[in-house]
Formats: sequence, structure tokens, C-alpha cells
Amino acid sequence: MRSPQSPLVSGYSAHSTTLDIIRGENLTGQLAIVTGGHAGLGLEVARTLSEAGARVIVPARAVDRARRAIAQVGGGIEVRQMDLTDRVSIDSFALDVVRSGVAVSILINNAGIMASPVLERDARGNELQLSTNHLGHFQLTNRLWPALRRADGARVVSVSSLGHHLSDIEWNDINFEKRAYDGWIAYGQSKTANILFAVEVDRLGRNEGIRSFSLHPGGVVTGLARHIPVEQLKEAGNIDQDGEPVIDPDRDMKSIAQGAATHVWCAVSQQLAGMGGVFCLDSDIAAVDAGEVSQDGRRVYGVAPYAIDPEAARRLWEMSESLMGIRGVGSAAI
Repeated sequence: MRSPQSPLVSGYSAHSTTLDIIRGENLTGQLAIVTGGHAGLGLEVARTLSEAGARVIVPARAVDRARRAIAQVGGGIEVRQMDLTDRVSIDSFALDVVRSGVAVSILINNAGIMASPVLERDARGNELQLSTNHLGHFQLTNRLWPALRRADGARVVSVSSLGHHLSDIEWNDINFEKRAYDGWIAYGQSKTANILFAVEVDRLGRNEGIRSFSLHPGGVVTGLARHIPVEQLKEAGNIDQDGEPVIDPDRDMKSIAQGAATHVWCAVSQQLAGMGGVFCLDSDIAAVDAGEVSQDGRRVYGVAPYAIDPEAARRLWEMSESLMGIRGVGSAAI
């Protein structure tokens, strides 16, 4: 029996772009919500879905700035106020969507922060990378559940990273209350949380037509890297001596259109029909990481086994409910 977490040989590659994925797709009549859809990869995803006919809503903390950014790529995308670290703000956004009676066909949990150098917390005391990358999207997805259910075929796509290999969930100290803070470890933990979240959303939602995926977009130099010193990016080969991004998809260094391709593939591809709960990269399902090394001596990364463990996924869901004061998917207690 084929494992769900096995490559499909989709026909796409690290070189594929959003244009390759969306070609021939007609999303007229579908509503997509893209967090972080006003910058970088999220903006490329929002633009691609909109041009394929979808109605796209981008929730953003700074609405005016988001509208200006979207206008530069042609507009036609709706921006509404929401702060992923503010419980009241998330509830307000989701309530407006649910009460409007619309069906949400695509939810792309894309917004995030990376490698914050100093320990910061949200108003509830949660470490900020966990709060932004995972807990805010956990709350948003829960609150939008009735609208996702209405679509009778919704997809929830959570943007993770191969950076999840940096850390499993530290169950006894998820919020760095006992251990020394490390920005990269906190980032890795939040990216593991994204994958586990997708596993559990899929388990809970599949009988209601809601399927869920997580993904690694690739190494794309965007504003997400603002906490990384320029010299460090140069030493790693991510940017050249002129400060320009290095594009080399075979080494996982991608353009924005290449990096956003897997978002779009997870959101619309019929190759994934009837599937869910899997981690994807290069517009295909990733293999489980087995520590393999390629012929040129480079590590071949897949998804870490701990990030797709169903028991860990349930445990994280219950912990997230406790941290956010949420009980059950689709809770109406907003």
C-alpha cells in the first residue's frame, strides 16, 4: 500500500513557476483567503489566484500599506484588517466572513516571521514566532471552519519550511519559559507546528470536504529574511556581492514565482484530489527524510518523521486549544 507521504512524480520541479501551475485553471466563483498576501510569496500567490478568476481576500495588519503593495501588481484583491497576534482582531475578521454566508474554497496560511533575534511575546504570553506562524493561523482556521465547510471541497494550505528540521516541538517548554531563547530554534519549532497542524486539520476535516496540506516554498530572499545580516546571506550564497538574490532552483534558491508555485499547486492541483495531510515541496509530495545524500554529497531533505506523526499532531492541537482558549473546530464562541 502506497504511503500518502510519497512523491507523486507530478511532472513539476524546483524550476516550475506559478504560471506553470495555474495554466488552464479557472477559479471563477471560488473565494481564497491569503494571509501575508500583500508581500513576497503571498503577493505572488494572491495575484495568481486572482488572475485565474478567484475572489481573493488578504487580511493584513497595516491595511493601507497592503493596498498600496497590491495596487502595484494590478489590484483587484480585497484587503481587510487582521493581526495574527491579536485574538480579538482574528475573531472580528473571521466573524465577518462567516456571517456573510460565503464559502471559503482556499485558505492559505502564508504569513510568518523568521529567526527573531530577541525573545518577544504576544499579549497572551506566547513566544512571537509560535504565535504568528502557528497559533494565529490555528485560531483563524478554527473560526473560519463553517465557511470552509460550505465550500464542500475546501483546501487549507499552511506554509512551513525545511527549517522544521531545526526543532521538534519542545512539549515541556514550547514558549521558552525555562530554556534559553534561540531565534532559529523557535523558528524551527513553529515550522514543525505548521506541518503537524496540517496533519490534524486534514484528519478533522476530511469527512466535511476540508483537506489540508503543508509545504516548503524553497529558499527565497524576501522580507522574511530581514533579521538575517546581509553578510551572512552573502556567505551562505543566498545573495551576490551586489545584494541581489541568487536564483539556482537545483540548490533550492528560487525566484518568487518559483517559490510560490508549491502554494498554488497545493491549493488547486487535481493531482491531490482525495488526498491530504501531507508535506509538499517543488510542487510534489515530499518523501520522508531518510538522511540520504545525493551523488554530489549534498543532503537530500524530506519531511522529518516527527513532523507528520499523527499522535503529535493531536497533542499539538490540544495544546493550541489550551493556549488560545478555543474548544473544537468551528467554534461559534467568538
